Amino acid sequence: MGLIMDTLKTNAETLTTELQWLAQIIDLRMKLYWGQACDFTDITELIPPDLSNNNSTYAGIVKHYGFTYPERVVLLLALAPHIQPQLLDVFFTKNADFDRNFTEFGGIKGQHHSGFLPTGETAAFILAANDFEKRFLLLHILADDHPFRRFNILQMNAAQNNEPFLSGVLNISSEYLSYFTLGVSHKPDFNANFPAKHITTNAGWDDLVLEEATMEEVVEIHDWIEHGDTLLNEWEMRKSIKPGYRTLFFGPPGTGKTLTATLLGKTTGLDVYRIDLSMVVSKFIGETEKNLSQVFDQAVHKNWILFFDEADALFGKRTQTSSSNDRYANQEVSYLLQRIEDFPGVVILATNLKANLDEAFSRRFQSMIYFPIPGPEHRKRLWQGAISNKCTFEPAIDLNEIAHKYEMAGGAIINVIRYCSLLALKRNSNTILKKDLLKGIRKEFAKEGKTVN
Repeated sequence: MGLIMDTLKTNAETLTTELQWLAQIIDLRMKLYWGQACDFTDITELIPPDLSNNNSTYAGIVKHYGFTYPERVVLLLALAPHIQPQLLDVFFTKNADFDRNFTEFGGIKGQHHSGFLPTGETAAFILAANDFEKRFLLLHILADDHPFRRFNILQMNAAQNNEPFLSGVLNISSEYLSYFTLGVSHKPDFNANFPAKHITTNAGWDDLVLEEATMEEVVEIHDWIEHGDTLLNEWEMRKSIKPGYRTLFFGPPGTGKTLTATLLGKTTGLDVYRIDLSMVVSKFIGETEKNLSQVFDQAVHKNWILFFDEADALFGKRTQTSSSNDRYANQEVSYLLQRIEDFPGVVILATNLKANLDEAFSRRFQSMIYFPIPGPEHRKRLWQGAISNKCTFEPAIDLNEIAHKYEMAGGAIINVIRYCSLLALKRNSNTILKKDLLKGIRKEFAKEGKTVN
């Protein structure tokens, strides 16, 4: 707790000083712009705070990327609405001649935020005023290849409806806002703009019941995560091997594909994000690419494992180009396939039916791992592992017989145990009855349109 409080205090002190500097810059720009008396002739004469011996997270980021004077101003401008919004109230000043805000100030008012939200135009006014050369320099700072955008520090929202480029709002990312204030990494939440969910598990490798051949291939992915950097860098194989690892998990539902992905993350210390394809795939041209890019842009520098469940919904066989919409849809998929191929981390695609995937994409995998319905011995282990250590099977239940007679995946077995356990609790008992077990099995088979004795 003491370390956390020290971090918060250091970050707060640093940002207080930095924002005071930004306030002085804005005040000086206003005076210079309106020709008022002041002691300076240019905003660059206001020396920025010295961060050389500062150990705050903010100072560390600024020093790491070597941010220049203009870049620090843009960064602070994006931070200000979140930390000291009143600092920007001066931009609400109205043009008395036209009874409206000054065009050159840029900015907008949010839907719920009553303060001023700066745009690229706001940054241009502060840094350049009417100096076109300095204004053009700002276009470089806000470009896609700048560290601000490349490393998901901040970005300028795309201008709407062909409006001027600098009319987009400056947005600090949730990740770096958390770094600069709390000193810890922010794990993004699942939402319409970030269609991925951080998934974890309480299970361990011993709980993963797979056929031997399947487990061997899963271990290969684990080995890549552990030793891939050494292979690429120390063994100097980067010229012949691309960074990243792409694998396909295929097989019936409930056979352990998702559990395997989460365990790979848990045992290697990597975050696993499952992509919700129902939110990614959009009927609107260009939206699919945009939605998935939100995930890739954050994941690319964080070493996340990306897990695409039901991947054939997005990466299935591409349609015949009978219409312009089909052509655009295929272009989007091709673009996304390229993003996956260029992703330097681990990408896992899961599907129930391998045949649904486009062969052109299948060739891009380092491995294709089949997750079959477990055999009798593995099914017995799954039955034994699924039950709570607080309860027991009644003596009439022969797990050998159950495992050999009923071909079920691990997910279905867990569903049966959940059903039987709830019935036991309802009876104030800790014993799972055979009749309940058989009824639960029948319920699971009925989901697939099957009947059992």
